[in-house]
Amino acid sequence: MNATAEKQAELIPMEEPKALAPVTPMAMIDRALQTNASPETLEKLLLLQERYEANEARRAFDDAMANAKAEIPAITKSRKVDFTTNKGRTNYDYEDLATIASVVNPILSKFGLSYRFRTVTEPNAPISVTCIISHRMGHFEENTLMAGRDESGNKNSIQAIGSTVTYLQRYTLKAALGLSAAPDDDGKKAEDTGPISEGEAEVLRTMIEETGTDIAAFCGYMKIESIPAMPAIMFRRAVASLQAKKRKQAQEGGNDD
Repeated sequence: MNATAEKQAELIPMEEPKALAPVTPMAMIDRALQTNASPETLEKLLLLQERYEANEARRAFDDAMANAKAEIPAITKSRKVDFTTNKGRTNYDYEDLATIASVVNPILSKFGLSYRFRTVTEPNAPISVTCIISHRMGHFEENTLMAGRDESGNKNSIQAIGSTVTYLQRYTLKAALGLSAAPDDDGKKAEDTGPISEGEAEVLRTMIEETGTDIAAFCGYMKIESIPAMPAIMFRRAVASLQAKKRKQAQEGGNDD
């Protein structure tokens, strides 16, 4: 090769090696169909495709939840309950379901998430409410709480059921999303809110029981003396920790199939 030819060869661009496309179960199914694979082989590949899609949906759900939680602020406790009966005075602040929804709905929708509730009411039994958080790719997770009918404040039977259902909807949604609440305190710091409410303590107890967590060990991890003594500012972190444990248990259980 003369000098001119060598220079021309140097000017010819070298092609970049093409990256190999990932081998997915669907690609394997296409190959199997082209090669007239047996029905047994196709059945196994279809099952593999189902598991692949389920894992992809779960990963998308976890990613969307992480992004949504990073944007959801603390919900303001702008509503107040204050009444007196023969049992004494009831006085506390809370955030209603409409307030929570107005904050979280646009953020959840942004990341392909939505929620709905399933309610079970049977005679002489606690009311059960399940909050179902779903992702557009199909994965969903559930959080269930139960409580008796709220007969405080001279409610009739229908109002007692409605009050409990609304209460459980608020707390299952808050637990599912790991929401924290801040009082409507004209700018005071959330760290000054004191301990968590009894409702929030009940949410934590339920999640602790569902995950088989040792309460003493959990309190030691959170550096608190007891669940009711937990500072309100720590509630969101505590729920997120228990949710992470619950997801891990679910994934480990699914891998055993």
